[in-house]
Amino acid sequence: MSAVWNNVRRYSLWMAVAALVLLAPTVLAADGGAYSLRLATTLAMYVALAYSWNMIGGVAGYPSFSTAAFFGLGAYIGGLLQTWGVALAPAALVAGLGAGLFAALLGTLILHLRGHYFAIATVVVAEVLRELILNAPDLTGGGMGLNLPLLSGSVLNQAQVYFVAMSACALAAFIANFLLVRSRSGFALACIAQNEAAAATLGVNARIHKTVAFTLSSAFPGIAGAIYASWVNYIDPTDVFDVTLSVKPIVMALMGGAGTLVGPLLGALSFVAVEEVVWRNLLHFHSGMLGILIVLLVICLPGGLTSLWQIVRRKLSKGAAR
Repeated sequence: MSAVWNNVRRYSLWMAVAALVLLAPTVLAADGGAYSLRLATTLAMYVALAYSWNMIGGVAGYPSFSTAAFFGLGAYIGGLLQTWGVALAPAALVAGLGAGLFAALLGTLILHLRGHYFAIATVVVAEVLRELILNAPDLTGGGMGLNLPLLSGSVLNQAQVYFVAMSACALAAFIANFLLVRSRSGFALACIAQNEAAAATLGVNARIHKTVAFTLSSAFPGIAGAIYASWVNYIDPTDVFDVTLSVKPIVMALMGGAGTLVGPLLGALSFVAVEEVVWRNLLHFHSGMLGILIVLLVICLPGGLTSLWQIVRRKLSKGAAR
């Protein structure tokens, strides 16, 4: 009975969070403005990217640096479709599907690699895609970039649309994490993360489960990339294939607690809060100070912010025992 009650409370909490997300555009619009909506949209994008990386990096334990590759690929697929007259929603879904299919094919080639070999292989993917897009100016605009059509409506209405779209992507990424962790694949991936060789001896088909996680972890950056492209109205290879788009999701997941359900959300919230404070007060040294703060946090809390609750529980239980 207690397990059922815990599940009810957990699901009620996430339903309340979803309701707040849906009501947030109205609240932010009443608050005034464009800056609040832009910050909230950026946060939603970070949450989507952090949860996406968590599936392959946190649950499966594979250090992927390919988020920028799938984000950029999704941005160009979605951007091209929108320039050809396709609406934002179907363009974003096709971009996610395209990124997922590309990841499934790529996974058959690189998922047999482990550790730093796998990490290096995923870094190279973004560079290869960037060069391909740069050398196809007739289709992608090359180094000149790609201009996207504006959505109809006022600036505030457009901002609300992008916030809702990016929040839906973040919520879908969370649901995918939730379902993956509680599935057979999630259990298999946890075994792979602990000891892949031992998991194979127990009959776990590591390649299939890793491909599933890698494909899911690429689809949502593809969707987010398509939404981002429409949001900023202009993209170029340097922007959407930026290596920081691969590093930030890793940092956010580690800050919150990699491999957990709530960790990427806490990490994204903390990262955006720290980034805003540092950027406002240390404009010229903002990147360096942000990096120092993140390194200190990861060193002092290797289990992420979610480990704080475990530390508090241990201390409370010790106090009660006395």
